[in-house]
Parts: sequence; structure tokens; C-alpha cells
Amino acid sequence: MHDRELMTRAAAPLAEIIHIIEPDQLSARTPCSEYDVRKLINHLLFWGPSLEAAARKETVPPPAGSETDVDLTEGDWAAALEIHVKRTVAAWSRPAAWEGTTHMGGPMELPASLVGGMVVGELVVHGWDLARAIDRRPAWDDDLVAYLLDELAKNAAQGREMGVYGPEVGVPASASPLDRMLGLIGRDPAWTR
Repeated sequence: MHDRELMTRAAAPLAEIIHIIEPDQLSARTPCSEYDVRKLINHLLFWGPSLEAAARKETVPPPAGSETDVDLTEGDWAAALEIHVKRTVAAWSRPAAWEGTTHMGGPMELPASLVGGMVVGELVVHGWDLARAIDRRPAWDDDLVAYLLDELAKNAAQGREMGVYGPEVGVPASASPLDRMLGLIGRDPAWTR
């Protein structure tokens, strides 16, 4: 699988989910315990420009203040999020985006392939979070999830130390790649609202 295909395949279920979230579902809990649906959408909109810019090797800091201080979900948030997802996919679909180093909204340089893998993870994991919050079951190709499982395994311990991932949730060895990936980063694949 070419890296440039990853974003398109990762984003497809999220793009569908965006348009089926109803206004009365914005306060629904998500598997990402610190966020309800509205706050998770706000998180995606808050960091979106930084993640898109990383593909172009540009540093675009998030809006001033913390994401809890900024509400980007007023107005037509679905259109804004759809545009963000499309722009991110387009930016990371260029082969050069995955080469060399880049930034993620700050001065520290990171391998572009690492950042790209993190962006794929953001689209898949938060797509799953939003879908489960509205009682949907999204699906991604097994080979995409296997790639993501491998990428996340490289940084799972560091992610837990930074508070990005929760404690690992045990899943059976026979579980699907998606369930194993979710368990690795602290999501319960059996989570229900």
C-alpha cells in the first residue's frame, strides 16, 4: 500500500459519519472519555490545520488558547469538518509529504512518516469514536488497520506516558486487527453508549 493511499482509505468512514450526526447527538458520550461528540468534533477542527500543514512541511500552530477555550462547532461544523478532512487527505496524498521531517504545530521536528501515521490514526480512531457514539459500526480495510496497528505499537508506551493513550485493554489473540489496535491504545472495542 502506498503511503499516499492511506489518508483516503482512513478518512472515508469518517467522511460518512460527519453527515449522519444529528444535533441532538452532539452531547452523546464517546469512547474517548474526555470528549463528548461536540468536544471531539472541536478537537478535530482545532488540530486540523496543523495536521494538514505538516504534510506541506509548514508549521501552523493551533488557534490561540487551548482547545477547551475555543468552540469551533458553532455554525455549519459538518461542512467545516468535511473541508478539513478533504484538505488533509489531499495534502498527505502527495508522496513528498511522507519524506524527510516535518512539524506538528510546534518547533520540534519529527519524521514525516511518523506524523503521517499519527494523522492516519487520528482519522481512524476518532472516526471510530464518533461512530460508536451514535451507535454505528464503521469498517476499514484490514491491511490499513494492520499498518496502523504496527505504527501505533511503535509508540504506544510513549503515548501512554504522554496521556495520549489510555491503559491497554486486553483483547483475545483471535480479535480483528481493528479490535487489537483499539485495545492497544486503551479503547474498549466492545464499548457501547
